[in-house]
Amino acid sequence: MAIMKTDGVNLGQAQAIAGTEKALRVQLESEDTPRWIPKSQIHEDSEVYDADKNSTGDLVVTRWFAEKEGLT
Repeated sequence: MAIMKTDGVNLGQAQAIAGTEKALRVQLESEDTPRWIPKSQIHEDSEVYDADKNSTGDLVVTRWFAEKEGLT
């Protein structure tokens, strides 16, 4: 069965700390170092999606991205 890009993986609690037009810098609760996440890979179910609002909550990304980055 092929993995659909729209499948979501919950990476847990995170906080948006910076952003650009195309990416969001997030601090995952489970990691020591912040990481950049392409906005195109943030799933529609994510609670973290906007650096301007300093959003916090569950970060949900596409399964494809999570597997590519070794986050699963």
